[in-house]
Amino acid sequence: MLTPQQLEHYRREGYVVYPAFLSPDEVSALRVGMGAITAGSTLASHDKTRLEMEPNQAPDGNLVRRLYEPCTYYERFRALSDSGRLLDCVEQLVGPDIIFHYSKINMKPAGIGSPVEWHQDLSYYPLTNRDSVSILFYLDDATIANGCLQVLPRRHEGPLLCHSSEGFFRGKITETVDTKHAVPLEGRAGTVIFMHCMTPHASVTNTSPQPRRTLILSYRAADAYLLYYGVMSSTGDNHTRLVRGKPLANARFTMREFPVPRYESKSASLYDLQERSRAAEQK
Repeated sequence: MLTPQQLEHYRREGYVVYPAFLSPDEVSALRVGMGAITAGSTLASHDKTRLEMEPNQAPDGNLVRRLYEPCTYYERFRALSDSGRLLDCVEQLVGPDIIFHYSKINMKPAGIGSPVEWHQDLSYYPLTNRDSVSILFYLDDATIANGCLQVLPRRHEGPLLCHSSEGFFRGKITETVDTKHAVPLEGRAGTVIFMHCMTPHASVTNTSPQPRRTLILSYRAADAYLLYYGVMSSTGDNHTRLVRGKPLANARFTMREFPVPRYESKSASLYDLQERSRAAEQK
């Protein structure tokens, strides 16, 4: 369970850090699981339905950028997403009726790990309310040097920042944002970060010799329904499941309006969308 102090920090700042949530043995088991999943994958030959490779490497390079939906496909990760210890914390943040939304692992390989530009999670999948939380499990020690998460505190209760240009969703904040008060969230392996779906966040390229693997899960209240948002809508609820409480038939609306992302075309991931946006800007 989150302590009263942790809950107050989350509600005020839009995130909270929970050190040593996972034991060293739990971290080790998850690392072993990742190794088994990625074994044999190369840029030229890999299962594009299950993982994404770092693009800037030789065809036989084996640096993986992201694993898709580990908590759907692999029992070890699914067990963590269904664990009572984790769901007790989620219930404190979004209520007793909980939908598991999605999962992924960002690998951040040493010396190359792709950056993630500033964005807010809810910009990608508009919901009828904001009771949605992203949970990041550090599976390596995370430092500024290897690209730890950075957040802009106390921005989660305001309106969504602009993520579009020329009428299309770019997957990153496109308006000018003052980041001088950004907070880097360093932590040892086993640390967990609970982050509100409206908290702006980013991470830089991993320039260190150490990897920075992070398992990311998202949950939402059962009455937070996905809004239709065009070509990507068909993927938005593919992996959802009720993990606690009961299904709720009525959507709860807490916002008078919310920007709906207009995708120019389908994208494989945040990385893909942000890379295409950067390439277009350089033309």
